[in-house]
Amino acid sequence: MKPKLETRDINLSFGSKHVLKDINIQIPEKRIVALIGPSGCGKSTLLRCMNRMHDLNPDAHVKGDIFLDGENIYSSDYDVVGVRRKIGMVFQRPNPFPKSIFNNIAYGLRINKLAEKKEIPNVVEESLKGSYLWDEVKDSLDSSALSLSGGQQQRLCIARAIAIRPEVILMDEPTSALDPISTGKVEELMVELKKEFTIVIVTHSMQQARRISDHVGFMYLGDLAEYGPTERVFTNPQNELTEKYISGSFG
Repeated sequence: MKPKLETRDINLSFGSKHVLKDINIQIPEKRIVALIGPSGCGKSTLLRCMNRMHDLNPDAHVKGDIFLDGENIYSSDYDVVGVRRKIGMVFQRPNPFPKSIFNNIAYGLRINKLAEKKEIPNVVEESLKGSYLWDEVKDSLDSSALSLSGGQQQRLCIARAIAIRPEVILMDEPTSALDPISTGKVEELMVELKKEFTIVIVTHSMQQARRISDHVGFMYLGDLAEYGPTERVFTNPQNELTEKYISGSFG
């Protein structure tokens, strides 16, 4: 199967510090890929390479290529704004705008001119339904998004991401700040979303990776030490470091 997203020999340095080393990974379409590994091993850094967020950091130097549907998003003529519309991002801590629930989602549609004014309410409703949040907020769409609970805010951020219809959604530890009930709702949501989107998630929870992902990559000291189908990696790891990490020997 042709990969939806593919990195080829990705290297990244912050100044003289070499953080990512020749990363080659293929992300299949409409699957969940989890990146696991100890803190500081490069997981989130790799995730940010996938939608060119490091372009905003003058100390970051990226070498290599990343292909979305066979097109190199690091080519000089590729539209960077278009990259971030096709490859959305959900961060570790919920970051709703200080606006109403409705306008949190409508904002991206307006600024990107992705929907006519009369269509926006329908897109907002569908996005909130798609993030399992509609029934909880349908009567308070004009209320501040900051009044929502942490778990609701994270689902709102996911609704905001899917409203602009990306092709890939990157999630950087999206449940690390949530309670177990909210975590369960977000995990259920991710499994549902892969019917329409390709998802790459960074997680420190090996249990979460095993529950929701189709493929898993183990990263260590800037290297992709192992990558493969989730069940195979967890039951029959090919790399000794992977086996030690998932058995709890370190990390």
